[in-house]
Amino acid sequence: MKGGTAAHRYAKALFGLAQDEHRHREVRVELENLVSLFEGSRELRDTLLTPLHPAAERKSALRAISGGASTSALVQNFVSYLIDQRRLIDFGAIADAYGEFADEAEGMVTAEIVAASPLDDRRKDRLRRALSERTGQEVRLEIEVDPALIGGAVAKVGDLVFDGSLRTQLGQLRAALTGTGTSVTKGS
Repeated sequence: MKGGTAAHRYAKALFGLAQDEHRHREVRVELENLVSLFEGSRELRDTLLTPLHPAAERKSALRAISGGASTSALVQNFVSYLIDQRRLIDFGAIADAYGEFADEAEGMVTAEIVAASPLDDRRKDRLRRALSERTGQEVRLEIEVDPALIGGAVAKVGDLVFDGSLRTQLGQLRAALTGTGTSVTKGS
């Protein structure tokens, strides 16, 4: 799981509370919105993350932005708790870990794709369906482009790795060719 063990514990606690209220999807959206707000404003990030500002001041700033972001009392209280525990610095990792808990609850897995070139919608859809069939779960794609692959793609879903990169295929061909050159036997 992404993030540290502390982020994992906080995310698990929040997820449990959200499930009790049957709101784990809504809470996920709220967390994603707050992450976007934090990433989009250096001033906000500095205000909330700097211990030089008293906790009450940081909580007040949080309430001000949370109201505009339609953040529930559950999430506001959770973030206030993170401020008290000096763990707001881990908020991004906590939100990521929460997303993984939500995915798991919904039977969704994330496939990390590294492709040699950008994938068009048709290829993304084909890849998503193939991985869903292979894993038996709904798959969300996270795609990164790496031209060093030369061609093809590598997909990682949990512990499974599907390597269809041209770089790997060429390496296997090279190994096969150099291996067969030494095992030639003479006929009688």
